[in-house]
Amino acid sequence: MKAKFSTYLTEVAPGLKSLIKELNKSYDYVSILATDSTGFSVNASQKVKGINGNNTLMSERGNVVRVYKDGLYSEYAFNIFDKDNAAAQAEKIKNVLDQQLALLTETGSKIYDTPKLSDEKEELFVEMETMSMPEDEDLDKLMQKLQGFSDAGKAKSDEVIDCTVRAQSTHVCKMFLTENRDLRQSYVISEGSIVMIGIRGEKNDFVYNGISDREGPALFDKFADLVDVSFKELEDNLGSDHIVPGEYEIITTPEVSGLIAHEAFGHGVEMDMFVKKRALGEEFIGKRVGSENVTMHEGAKVIKDVSSYAFDDEGTLAGDVIEIDKGILKTGVCDALAALRLGIKPTGNGKRQNFEHKAYTRMTNTMFDSGEYTNEEMIASVKKGYLLSGMFSGMEDPKHWGIQCIVSRGYEIIDGKLTGKVVAPVCLTGYVPDLLGSISMASKDYESFGSGACGKGYKEWVKTVDGGPYLKAVARLG
Repeated sequence: MKAKFSTYLTEVAPGLKSLIKELNKSYDYVSILATDSTGFSVNASQKVKGINGNNTLMSERGNVVRVYKDGLYSEYAFNIFDKDNAAAQAEKIKNVLDQQLALLTETGSKIYDTPKLSDEKEELFVEMETMSMPEDEDLDKLMQKLQGFSDAGKAKSDEVIDCTVRAQSTHVCKMFLTENRDLRQSYVISEGSIVMIGIRGEKNDFVYNGISDREGPALFDKFADLVDVSFKELEDNLGSDHIVPGEYEIITTPEVSGLIAHEAFGHGVEMDMFVKKRALGEEFIGKRVGSENVTMHEGAKVIKDVSSYAFDDEGTLAGDVIEIDKGILKTGVCDALAALRLGIKPTGNGKRQNFEHKAYTRMTNTMFDSGEYTNEEMIASVKKGYLLSGMFSGMEDPKHWGIQCIVSRGYEIIDGKLTGKVVAPVCLTGYVPDLLGSISMASKDYESFGSGACGKGYKEWVKTVDGGPYLKAVARLG
């Protein structure tokens, strides 16, 4: 079925166009991003359960106006709009925006003298396919289903303390309007996770597994298989040893490959960081940053997952950018204003946490390309090392290109065979070009993961996706 576009946005569109017409009398460029996104989140465990209607990261209803005049941009967000009185609303917005622009001049604030955004005529109306709709879901029945998964996880063993199952689904509707542009999109994203906690003797540990797709709540049937996977991994963690720190050959599962992709070439090649001279990646454009086995794509069109859309929050159509081509860093990704300041084209990566937040350059789907090897061939090639599995967290230093990834566990490999020994947790650290330069094999497998969110600094949370194939590399582990 198609995800139907918001009736509310359709109703207010004529009024918003009238508002743009009024504001165009005072400004050289005017755009409005209007959103109407609704969804739910459901949580079930052995101790706590809850249903939250319209409470997801992307649930929102509101508008943000962006205007341009004399080399400066300013924005005004609002969620109450009288569609029959655009002139009064325009006057209110103009008064606030003029005060903002005047304040910049009066305080002598450092500003970017930025060119005007283009406003070529374009129309787009997209209702993407989905298996089911969040607004049609019986949340009581879904709660019973999730509780069943939680109970099944707890029943696996007396060592299991709790099994928390989380599911959320959002129907996203966005409309981008200017004098000449009318872009509208509607799609559904769903995501969920299982967190299983266990104890063995004096040792306790947990595992996290997620599911995600640009699909409806029917996605949550996949939890049945994820319970078994999570229990097996929890047993591995509870029976694990500490790793001896050192440099090892590693094979990363697609989830860990995605974590490396996100941290290595995530914020570091978000090109608004180039404008501020905060990223080392700017100095490496056109240079080698990885081996011949490393090709990386970034963009909303790369795959179908929770960060796949038709246009971004600045009205730029979705893209598929080859950031790294056989080890050579070709480019980064960019929002519309940073692109103007750098003299390049935007890539469709301008994203807001919601209509009340600023648009920044943000990741969408960051994916290593697959290769030609089987998992068995890759394991057989390892003299001494680990198969790294399960993602906990990661961080990077865009200024100096350091990376740190916390991985749930590592399975020991000696002379091309898994020994059965497990170490957990594992910290992977290094200098990005060194790590990517050591990649010698990539598998035919290819997966994406989007059950979490990414912040810019300590805030500005948006949905992102990463992944790829199994990769063989050399890394420092501890």
